[in-house]
Amino acid sequence: MTIEVKKIDEYQVAFILVKGSYEKIPETLGEVVGWLMTKDVEIQMPIYGLYYNSPKEVSEDKLEWEMGAAFVGDLEGEGRIQIKTVPEHTAVSTVFKGPFSEANSVYGAMLEFAASNGYEIAGPVLESYLNSPDEVPESELLTEVQFPVVKK
Repeated sequence: MTIEVKKIDEYQVAFILVKGSYEKIPETLGEVVGWLMTKDVEIQMPIYGLYYNSPKEVSEDKLEWEMGAAFVGDLEGEGRIQIKTVPEHTAVSTVFKGPFSEANSVYGAMLEFAASNGYEIAGPVLESYLNSPDEVPESELLTEVQFPVVKK
């Protein structure tokens, strides 16, 4: 596994903020992507999940996360769908190969890498889903995992 520090350029996303079980992920992603597909915008980067807490910290009904996708264009939020601009930032990043549900297995190594290279975690973990279980077997799924960081 290769862990690197990289600069992430500013980008705009459409997303839904959810409180509750991760079982809602597929339908939430479908809602965001489906909505974007009806708009006159270009979907830019892989769909993502941003996880504000963990099942190790809170009960399932208190999990807080968002699902979304970046796009280029001009949109306003609608219903549950919100729009935000993610500012340029630095992140510790790696690509995990295997089932999406096991991507968190790399978190510890990434946190250790950040600390040993003089960085502090500066926000929640982001997982970008680079391919789809509709296209490849679970063992071939690719997830880019990023933690935003700042120099200590």
